[in-house]
Amino acid sequence: MTILRDLSIFWGMFHVLFLFVMLFRSRFTPRKSILAVVIGMGTLMILNGAGLVIYGIDALSKAFLITCSIPSFIFFYVMSEDKRFRFLFTFCLADTTCLWIMAVTNLLDYYLGGGQYIVMLISRLIAYPLIEYLVWRYLRKPYLELQKAVERGWGIFAGMTMLYYILLVVVVQFPTNIVERPEDMFLCVLVLLLMVFNYATIFLSLYRQLLLYQKQQSEYMLQGEKGKLEAQLDNQQRIRKMKHDMKGHTITLSGLLAAGKMKEMTEYLKGMEKEIDASVGQLCANPYLNAVFSYYYQKFQEIGAGCKLDIQVGEEELPHMELCQILSNSLENAFDAVRELEPKKRKVSVQMKYNRDYLIMRIKNCCKDSLCVEKGTVPATDKEGHDHGFGLLTIQEAAELLKGEMLCYTKDREFVLDVMLSCDSFQKNKRETDLKFMEI
Repeated sequence: MTILRDLSIFWGMFHVLFLFVMLFRSRFTPRKSILAVVIGMGTLMILNGAGLVIYGIDALSKAFLITCSIPSFIFFYVMSEDKRFRFLFTFCLADTTCLWIMAVTNLLDYYLGGGQYIVMLISRLIAYPLIEYLVWRYLRKPYLELQKAVERGWGIFAGMTMLYYILLVVVVQFPTNIVERPEDMFLCVLVLLLMVFNYATIFLSLYRQLLLYQKQQSEYMLQGEKGKLEAQLDNQQRIRKMKHDMKGHTITLSGLLAAGKMKEMTEYLKGMEKEIDASVGQLCANPYLNAVFSYYYQKFQEIGAGCKLDIQVGEEELPHMELCQILSNSLENAFDAVRELEPKKRKVSVQMKYNRDYLIMRIKNCCKDSLCVEKGTVPATDKEGHDHGFGLLTIQEAAELLKGEMLCYTKDREFVLDVMLSCDSFQKNKRETDLKFMEI
């Protein structure tokens, strides 16, 4: 009957791997990740299977940490997008969950199946897919979002999970299997129950962090919308002032016309045209983007910052909500950064170019000499220092929503933010919006 036990162990090893793959973020493409997992972990499972056949379950269980856990930890650490405590927590979470299932099913088989391994096999065949369904259905999406959004605060959770993993291994396997030590059975049950409440506390804390992150994202969006509305109101006030001033312009033009001074009248009209453009704040042909540019252009002028705009965007139909979100956050970051510099160093430039395939944006601003950001990294938020970090995750998410990419780095004492968006996603975004409108 030991064949049933061995089959259940192989079944558990496979699902430990599957559960972890659902929860971790690979830095490679899905195809490369799957291929690497199949080759690397497949080889490791075969070697552990051979060890099980040769040396037996008791010997293998005592050496499992060295033969499987540590090699798999190193393998996935190299592949993982997340490092340090985020990765450690995810790794220990998957291992501890599956080890908990093994311990519980082992006890069920001992008390209900008489140690014949039938109950063990059946319960594990049911328990692992059930846990994976619950993880896929309720945990995977918010957990991946949380790993991406929250960079701090994982250390204490990772430490707790690692200690529980070691505690569970010791209680269940050392010096012998728990079913051979009836005197420690009560202690083992307490540890298993305590782990349930421990993980419930951890996930509740993580869920609250996710809600806090989502609230912050909503606040960033509201701030962007507020900026656009303020810019529109400011434009309306300028237009009303311009209408009031038109009476004086009309009197002046009438006088020049009556005097036959056509040259002076032409020059006066050109001056009026420049004044009207400046009053309206016409920095971009797209009205939504123009509202954002006008608002921040005025803010830069108030602190004496030089702002150079090169906007090659016409009246094309663009996903203005996401673009305004990207521009508002990036320009707010630039404003916070240059405001802390000496007046002569306050310089900002914005380039935007649109063609058939891509919309490309580059926002550059002078920054502190101490700021160093490597390509491919996103600096952490610093609420006290007003350095870059605010809204960068929002910009990245908005870019990914439009099938694009965001890249930020420092070069020659400047912070550079590059955003490239696929124009194909604009039409898709428009079709989805139209469909939602038709459904309403």
